[in-house]
Parts: sequence; structure tokens; C-alpha cells
Amino acid sequence: MFFEFGLKDIIDILLVALTLYYIYRLMRESRSLNVFIGIMVFVICWLFVSQVLQMRLLGSILDKLVSVGVIALIVLFQDDIRKFLYNLGAHRRIRAFSQFFTSTKGKEKGRRDVKETIMPIVMSSMNMSKAKVGALIVLERTVLLDDIVVTGDQIDAVINQRLIENIFFKNSPLHDGAVVISKKRIKAAGCILPVSHDLDIPKELGLRHRAAMGVSQESDAVAVVVSEETGAISVAVRGEFRLRLSAEELESILTKELE
Repeated sequence: MFFEFGLKDIIDILLVALTLYYIYRLMRESRSLNVFIGIMVFVICWLFVSQVLQMRLLGSILDKLVSVGVIALIVLFQDDIRKFLYNLGAHRRIRAFSQFFTSTKGKEKGRRDVKETIMPIVMSSMNMSKAKVGALIVLERTVLLDDIVVTGDQIDAVINQRLIENIFFKNSPLHDGAVVISKKRIKAAGCILPVSHDLDIPKELGLRHRAAMGVSQESDAVAVVVSEETGAISVAVRGEFRLRLSAEELESILTKELE
């Protein structure tokens, strides 16, 4: 048996190990690590009973539990599975491969559209930063945010620097929520975002930052935050923060992420 062990078997073992490691990381981030460990213990016991000890009765019972358990796991971990598939599809190399088929003219037009979208956001963020006006702007990408848009007030307006600043003006009734931007238009304001309960978020960051982190973890959206306390500008993308950004850094990040 040792001499039949070849390169294909090594690759097979490495792929299984990488898959289990990625699932472990995903479960740890979602605070479902104990459930993952319990599942692994059950799988090991099932394999030991059915394959090593070959207990037919107990093995058949565990086989039935496994067949039903797969459906139960899909229901139980639907959010984690969706996040896993999103991370897979949003991986930079896969995105680069898909962009390979985009025409040059399409890319040039896309860059111009990105600039038209970004500059009003950058300029309004800088003005609000100087005045220490809190703001939260979410830019939709491939994952639709319709469920978030319906929580706010529909606007459907062209992206405009003054409009953004007026929305987040301290006496405005919409300033506490988030603005959602989709397809070069301000879709809604005063929107409610999912709040991240990640313990790694610095304690000095407030609810706006947690909401920005939450939407960046559950979708591929880019969230821009202006702190009301310090005026600092931050960006949350793919579950990570870029803190204390200058205008140039903000423009560079948004351009890179939205192209």
C-alpha cells in the first residue's frame, strides 16, 4: 500500500487539509467553533464505527443521521455557507480572471464611471471630517443590498457632494443611518445595517464602525465611515478596516475596490 501512495494522493490530502483549515477559520470568526469541533468528533466516530469496527447496526444508524445531518447543516450554517461562497467568488484572482474577458473600451468606460462615483464621496467625506460630522456611506458592488435599502428612505438621486453633506447634517432626520449607493446613484438614506459583533474591533470605534464592518462581512460592499468624535475617515472592506485615511488614500482605495 505504501508504494501505491503517489502525487495525486498528496494533492488530495493537501486539498482536504486546506478545506478543513478554511472551514475552521470561518467557524472561529462566526463564533461557531464549538459546533465545528462537535461535527468533526461525530464524523470521526462515524468513520471509526462503520469503517474500522464495521458495526452494521450502529453504522447504519449513523449513516442515516449523516444523510439527514447534511441538510440540517445547510439550514443551520446558511449564513456561513453564503459567506464562504462569497469569499470564493470575490477572491482577487478569480475577479482578475473574469475581468480578462472584459473589452478594453468597457474597462475605460468603467474607470470613468468609477471616478464620477468616487470624487463626490471623497470630497464630501473630507468636508465632513473637518467639521466632525458623522457619516456612513455604503457602496454596493456585486452583492445586491436591496434588503438594506428598504430599511431606509428611498432617494434615487444622482451622486452629489452637497446632497451627501446635507443628508448627514447633524439636524437632518436621516443623519443617523447609512447612505447606500448603487449603480452611480444614491438609492436610499437612513438605512439600517447589520452590526458586527467581532471582538477584534478596537473599543474606541463606535456603532457606525461596527455597522460598516457588519455590511462588509456579509457582502462585498465597501463602507466609508467618518467619525463624529475624531473626524477620522475609515473604510471597511472584506471584513477589514483601513483607518485614519487621507483624501488621496481614500480615493486610491475606492478606485482599486470599485474598478
